[in-house]
Amino acid sequence: MYISEKAKQISPSPTLAISAKAKQMQAEGIDVVNFGAGEPDFDTPQHIKDAAVESLAKGFTKYTPTAGTIELRKAICEKLNAENGLEYKPSEIIVSLGAKHSIYNAVLATINPGDEVIVPAPYWVSYPEIVKMADGKMVVIDTDESTGFTVPIDRLRAAVTPRTRMLILNSPSNPTGGVYDRKQIEQIAELAVEKGFYVLSDEIYEKIIYDGREHVSIASLGETIKKLTITVNGFSKAFSMTGWRLGYVAAEQELVDAMEAIQSHSASNLVSFTQPAAVAALTGPQNVVTDMVAEFDKRRKYIVSRLNAIDGISCATPGGAFYVFPNVSGLYGRRFRGKQIANSDDFADFALAEAKIAIVAGSGFGADNYARISYATSMANIEKGMDCLQEAVAKLE
Repeated sequence: MYISEKAKQISPSPTLAISAKAKQMQAEGIDVVNFGAGEPDFDTPQHIKDAAVESLAKGFTKYTPTAGTIELRKAICEKLNAENGLEYKPSEIIVSLGAKHSIYNAVLATINPGDEVIVPAPYWVSYPEIVKMADGKMVVIDTDESTGFTVPIDRLRAAVTPRTRMLILNSPSNPTGGVYDRKQIEQIAELAVEKGFYVLSDEIYEKIIYDGREHVSIASLGETIKKLTITVNGFSKAFSMTGWRLGYVAAEQELVDAMEAIQSHSASNLVSFTQPAAVAALTGPQNVVTDMVAEFDKRRKYIVSRLNAIDGISCATPGGAFYVFPNVSGLYGRRFRGKQIANSDDFADFALAEAKIAIVAGSGFGADNYARISYATSMANIEKGMDCLQEAVAKLE
């Protein structure tokens, strides 16, 4: 069998893989607490589902424009204006099959072979694979708890070269929950304008933010940086619509046109009857979002306190999203049943085998001293999972 060299270079998503493994174990009757999921555990709000059902009943099941219906793109423009201080025309919006698809289209539309893409680590697992698919070169800047998992501007400046084409900025961040403040965003904008590189601003977790922090859309800081910004957002996290596959980009017309051409040959268009549901999400009651975030906040505080009480584990408090990213390197070198824990993959294997909890090793995020634990699950599951982890770690030698 012949497999292309490019396909051989692409690694499967470790986050999807661990969730699939946990679900398989559960199907086999094994009691596993799944902390691997990157999706809210809340149901999609009823008024959003009702809008989809109504569109189906009306026969809205045919092809739509490649970039999305005009009604949806208008609603996105109104949202961006009201919430983010961004002014776009519907023709400067393209809706895709999830924010991941949006990022894929954006990278393919802007990156030539050998172009450098700066990606702060820890990073979302799909960023490097998407850059590979465009034959770009990923330039990684490591971060840690000391800076809240954000990149100091001097380190970012030092990473820029004449080949730099793009910075991928994710705030709030998956996997760390790190949030860049306004001053940091302003400094990044100034550097991007000075050096002339794109900023792909992944803002999918913008509404899931805590402790009075402010989400700042970098494109709102002036017309010059706006022209260099590709703003990515979607519906999966804020509205608990992961399976609906709805993401979007707001950018300059020329960029959107290029993305639309790519999408027209890869997906044709997004699913028709999900689009009225997306309009309902943007224009309907928003208390469903604030209520969900309030519950996430309770879980966040609890799981951080429990992790920090476990010998060998330290956990910074995340400022956004619904993940904690504890440092588990204090357990490296310890043994259980004769096997040594040497890295994050070993720790994830240990957690699943001995504690019966599914977490994602930090290696997939470019940070091997850590692990990602999602608290997008019930408080009962979190309590049970933390009890099991604490008991298992106590048995390490």
